[in-house]
Amino acid sequence: MKDEPVEKHTIAVLVDNEPGVLARVIGLFSGRGYNIESLTVAEVETGKRLSRITIVTSGTRMIIEQIKAQLNRLVPIHRVSDLTDEGPSVERELALIKVAGRGEPRVESLRIADIFRARVVDSTNESFVFEMTGSTGKLDAFIKLMEPLGLVDVARTGVVAISRGAKGL
Repeated sequence: MKDEPVEKHTIAVLVDNEPGVLARVIGLFSGRGYNIESLTVAEVETGKRLSRITIVTSGTRMIIEQIKAQLNRLVPIHRVSDLTDEGPSVERELALIKVAGRGEPRVESLRIADIFRARVVDSTNESFVFEMTGSTGKLDAFIKLMEPLGLVDVARTGVVAISRGAKGL
């Protein structure tokens, strides 16, 4: 018997912006042993008090289908959209990366930041804080290159995603 492959999926969930909703969504994942690789939440329609939760998770096709079905059954959820399955989408992540160093490593970190289109948002005589937006892979590559140059700290937002085209969530 052949094992099903594990797939990474980005799921967008439109929910009521009220206390406890995020806890219920996270509880669904933790209670069943599903992993959340990335999670972002923000209010998207103030007048209607709606928030968008973007979740990146991995699992077999059967597990992904279970996750979507269980999310759809939660009361404050208006819509569940599997952006991975529903067609082309745009995914981005923001990171702040602090690099400390002097001399050649400092110059090299600036050179690499320029190649990756990272912006310097803070600078001291001993460190830089770079702001970078892009795919998770691009951010991972930049962070790996900064490690030998004096990487001190990283803060990441997690993935935000939206489908391409005229249709909305």
